[in-house]
Amino acid sequence: MFKEIHNKYLRYSVIVIYFILLFFCALQLNFLGLFGYSPSYKDIKAPTQSVGSELYTADGKLIGRYFNENRTPVAYDQIAPSVINALVATEDARFYKHMGIDFISLVSSGISTASGDKRGGSTITQQLAKNLYRTRYNKSQGAFKSIPVVSTIMSKLKEWMTAVKLEANYSKEEILTMYLNTVSFGNNAYGIKTAARTYFDKETDSLDVPESALLIGMLKATTLYNPTRNPERSVERRNVVLSQMNKYGFINTQEYNRYKNTPLKLKEGHVDDNGDGDSYLRTAVAKYLEKWCDDNGYDLYEDGLKIYTTIDSKLQKYAEEAVNEQMKTLQKRFYNAWGKNDPWYDSENRKVDYPNRAKQKLPIYAMLKKKYNNNQDSIDAYFDRKKKMRVFSWNGTRDTLFSTMDSIRYYGKILNAGMMSLDPFEGKIKVWVGGIDHNFFKYDHVNQSKRQAGSTFKPFAYLAALESGLSPCDTFVDKPVSIAYQEKGKTEYWEPKNASYSNTYSNMSLRLAMARSVNTITAQITEKVGADNVVKWAHEVGIDSKLQSVPSVSLGPNDVSVYEMVKAYGTFLNNGIKTDPILVERITDLDGNLIKEFKPKTKRVLSEEISWLMLYMFRGSMEEPGGTSQALWEWDLWKNNNQIGGKTGTSSDYVDAWYMGITKDLVTGVWVGCDERTAHFKNSQTGEASRTALPIFGKFMEKVYHDESTGYTYGPFPKPTVKITIQYNCPTPRYVPDTTTQDSVEVDSVDLQMPVIEELDPLTPEQMELINQQKKKAANPAPAQPENSEPMTKKEARELKRKLRKEEKEKAKLDPSNNG
Repeated sequence: MFKEIHNKYLRYSVIVIYFILLFFCALQLNFLGLFGYSPSYKDIKAPTQSVGSELYTADGKLIGRYFNENRTPVAYDQIAPSVINALVATEDARFYKHMGIDFISLVSSGISTASGDKRGGSTITQQLAKNLYRTRYNKSQGAFKSIPVVSTIMSKLKEWMTAVKLEANYSKEEILTMYLNTVSFGNNAYGIKTAARTYFDKETDSLDVPESALLIGMLKATTLYNPTRNPERSVERRNVVLSQMNKYGFINTQEYNRYKNTPLKLKEGHVDDNGDGDSYLRTAVAKYLEKWCDDNGYDLYEDGLKIYTTIDSKLQKYAEEAVNEQMKTLQKRFYNAWGKNDPWYDSENRKVDYPNRAKQKLPIYAMLKKKYNNNQDSIDAYFDRKKKMRVFSWNGTRDTLFSTMDSIRYYGKILNAGMMSLDPFEGKIKVWVGGIDHNFFKYDHVNQSKRQAGSTFKPFAYLAALESGLSPCDTFVDKPVSIAYQEKGKTEYWEPKNASYSNTYSNMSLRLAMARSVNTITAQITEKVGADNVVKWAHEVGIDSKLQSVPSVSLGPNDVSVYEMVKAYGTFLNNGIKTDPILVERITDLDGNLIKEFKPKTKRVLSEEISWLMLYMFRGSMEEPGGTSQALWEWDLWKNNNQIGGKTGTSSDYVDAWYMGITKDLVTGVWVGCDERTAHFKNSQTGEASRTALPIFGKFMEKVYHDESTGYTYGPFPKPTVKITIQYNCPTPRYVPDTTTQDSVEVDSVDLQMPVIEELDPLTPEQMELINQQKKKAANPAPAQPENSEPMTKKEARELKRKLRKEEKEKAKLDPSNNG
């Protein structure tokens, strides 16, 4: 076809043009895989960036980010003009005059390179093409990548082609914005917004000229000109950029002289307050969304998602404060209890060599055995070698000289905690505290850790009893029991003991027995309804872990998580409807468009009558005499007839301490203990749950109630929505000490041993609040009397006590709205 062109010069020109076009078509189409990937028209119209996803609380607080490249895009009008001017003056002075390729710059750079002054001729658009589409990466280079010069030429040609396409589809402002959002500024800061926050703790529109010049200057070599590592070189490079800005008229000479003498003023910052870094919640959400991302083709670390959790930022703050306050106190108590002695003892009170056992589980131990040919002395010498180490402490991070063995011993004595709060009506998790410090303790004690539930598991036995036809008023005798069971074809006997190691031999209603957490009665109930039924109902209401159906199952020997326990207890508050808690409420894209909204799965597993009766049973821990939750009187929780149900739990040898608390709005679970199970408190005075885990709940709820803006208020549990056909209103005999025969508080403990028995209904929280106020008045009798008045006589004091006691009896009547 070329022969038809008779003019040979024209014919040759057409042939050259034809083969050039053919070559570029082959290049674009990656003919026979020779040239590698080139961006398509679709790629150009929708360029992809690695943009981190952001994690928010339900009320819009940024609490975490996920990223491979720490980048937050910014719009053109949010970038300071000095940044744009510095970039153009330094990287591409004719940026506004070319269409992606600056041939003048190419010629001048070629001449400079030939004369020994090597410099690049790439335009900003070409650099953007390389950053966006990675035209020089191996996966883009095709079969020619193994030919050094050819591969470079192919990459450069693809950059040219891509740059021209970019110029054809985007304005100059859009190209500058995309470029500044893609480039790296070192220190894992990608994009101008992240860099401005990282180095100067500023927004991009607040950067001044010297700061803009410094950041743009870094682009030549982010490590060499990093201001935190090489401040002097960074200032020199900044001044070169300022000189270029002066040369091209962006600043005048007077400004240049002033700016170049400006000292380097760095201020370390973050993308948003508390917005980056790791946390228990951030890790839990990543795990929660792992399957969803896989199923729906999203990358949590690169797709710029906005993830809104169900977490309430105020409740989360108060929970973290409560955990920190109590755990700091408990750690001191733990150290005081053991002194200089090691705390690692098994259930038979035999000392455990925990440090040596932990050492042998470390991956490096096997490597050292191989390296030193099983020479134990050499291995031990390695583990005993001192080195600089940063360790956790309640007084802040501590720098010290520790050997690996020192570290093992130190962390083996640290108490940890897990806490979760749930709104079971909506299935939303409001609080997630996975531990005391995620920087040092990565293990999440809400859903990863599983520990013996102790007596917090007992309610499932009482649930099984109600489901079998028993009522809260049915009675059992607190007496020694011996329960036979089969093990390996042999009959064995289990003889549970109460926490006090004694028995009262009195009849107790189911409500009183659960309130006092009486082991012998719980064992009898389990024997009556069957251990299999206890396991069945625990699974029905929300426990997912495998449970061993043994005679002692109700006393909590099985390992469960805080997450499971909160979910299960939530079923009781939610009228018998089991709800699978959700941690994420919705996900949007970078522009706020809704991608996914999450709804909890629900299933009715209990009748409304049984679930209400279980709440009534839980209230017994506060209302029944001797209830195990009554340490909560210490906190300001008892206004407006507020009701709280709960259950303490302490495993054998005070290893695990639990508290499960229920209010009209929330279910909260708390676990406290050492990660190393052989480390534990010595006795009930220091280690039982009412003194370890329960105070965290008390502190937390007090903070929540005191902050009206949380929306959580005092108040009673909901009234039953159905007729209660099972008998439940059975007042427990309450022992009231006769204080009228003595006039000295020094013999109060003696009076308590000689009770007067009166038949009283269980006290309501309002009545308990009145009694507490009277107790405080008794401890601090009255305001100081005027100097001219005479002190109260003993007779008058006795009369005052009688009056208070009479008022107490008159007001200690059952509130009709409580139905018992």
